[in-house]
Amino acid sequence: MGTAELTALLHLASPALPVGAFSYSQGLESAIDAQWVTDMESARAWIESGLTSVLARCELPFLAHQLERWHRHEAAALASADAQFLASRESAELRRETEQMGWSLKQLCLSLEWSDAERRATLSAMTPITQPSAFAFAAAAHDLEAPAALAAYAFSWVENQAAAALKAVPLGQMAGQRIIVALRASIDRAVVRALDTPPEQINTFAPMLGVLSARHETQYSRLFRS
Repeated sequence: MGTAELTALLHLASPALPVGAFSYSQGLESAIDAQWVTDMESARAWIESGLTSVLARCELPFLAHQLERWHRHEAAALASADAQFLASRESAELRRETEQMGWSLKQLCLSLEWSDAERRATLSAMTPITQPSAFAFAAAAHDLEAPAALAAYAFSWVENQAAAALKAVPLGQMAGQRIIVALRASIDRAVVRALDTPPEQINTFAPMLGVLSARHETQYSRLFRS
């Protein structure tokens, strides 16, 4: 990987990317309210479970296939797959989350004129658009390989979950760093599994995440939007 590709990868994985990820916990806040997550170890276990049972089986393989579709510029297939992914979101909050982050990343890609005019036109026409599809567009625009793009996406997700745990459990900064370091190998395994997952085997089976996410909509005290 060259310096330009590495810089692009770091940019896409940065918490400073203006997509609003900091405002979402993806069910973590509800798990804290239910006292499933109460300390560093339970927070690490929760985040690792989401990484290995949700991202590795759904978002990461979906991202890999969308990346290939952007490379080949299969406009109809991109839109169809994106609609299926959106339909797989199990609660209103999870759906709004991926729509809002996807829209924000889409606007960034269009404003910075990433990729060619034809692909930008396809991106612009995808309304709504999910976050993984928009991320795949950005990765393809910078000629990033699938393993690197998936690792960046997964690391960004883990980092955001750790940041949410710091605020809501709450945990100290060092605890958050220990969680991130402890999950490096899990990120690698999640990427390997995702790259071996064909489209027909993508699934979102995580019933308790769906239940907790739905509960969060009426939770009395909330810091996050999901």
